[in-house]
Amino acid sequence: MPNKAKPQGDQLTRGFVPYKETKNEEYMSEKMRAHFVDILNNWKLELLNEVDRTVNYMKDEAANFPDPADRASQEEEFSLELRTRDRERKLIKKIDSTLQLIADDEYGWCDACGVEIGVRRLEARPTATLCIDCKTLAEIKEKQMGS
Repeated sequence: MPNKAKPQGDQLTRGFVPYKETKNEEYMSEKMRAHFVDILNNWKLELLNEVDRTVNYMKDEAANFPDPADRASQEEEFSLELRTRDRERKLIKKIDSTLQLIADDEYGWCDACGVEIGVRRLEARPTATLCIDCKTLAEIKEKQMGS
């Protein structure tokens, strides 16, 4: 499988220095938005590179094993890879829509209540559209509905 040795930690915590707000800096200033554009573009590039690695791996490793068990193992492995890539494809779309929100100067505010989502939450999940309070409420409601 491509990139079997995943580094410890979330892919979002790699490759950027946490943003340091300056005194009296306006929320979602030009500099702050640029910070998130960099994070999102790097994340997207990483996902696209993973897609390329998967395609190359599947081309290189595809074999017609005579043993049905070996064939089944390989097909299951490929199936798992393709499902992972499909989730990542959806994430790339979400990253693109988040980049558009930044371009439209609508990034960083909660869709539900309109308050600032917060720099640290956005660094942890750059595609977040809800503040932590609204997200927590949504998860509680989801649990109640599912029970």
